[in-house]
Amino acid sequence: MGSGLPVRGQRRRLALAGVRGPVAKGRDFAREALRDWGWDGTETADDTLLLVSELLTNASLHAGGCLELVLTAGDVLRVEVYDATTVLPHRHPAPQRGVPGGHGLYIVERLSDRWGAAAHDRGKAVWVEVEAARLKSGRPAGG
Repeated sequence: MGSGLPVRGQRRRLALAGVRGPVAKGRDFAREALRDWGWDGTETADDTLLLVSELLTNASLHAGGCLELVLTAGDVLRVEVYDATTVLPHRHPAPQRGVPGGHGLYIVERLSDRWGAAAHDRGKAVWVEVEAARLKSGRPAGG
């Protein structure tokens, strides 16, 4: 593809409950979707893969594991990670430079256009959105 925006509302789902290595599997899944939709090879695409990794890592470490990764294309790329806890994420009030932990949601805020979380009957979904125009016209990766 690569000549235009993907079909509006195209959605891809990856079940991750009980899967070993959910962060790597989810990142590979997202990389393939970005490639198929013509949104690969830019810094914004690389940033989007980092966002996917961060959401999946947070679900793995803080929410009892990842249940599902959902990617939806349109005027924005929406990335949703479902987990089994209804506890909504919150930013660490003062993460310390050079100390691991507490930086994840700052990364999410910096790299995404929007993010949020919503509880549902089985847990919650944490989501980010990246404008399609940024994915399509971003600077080449490494350039």
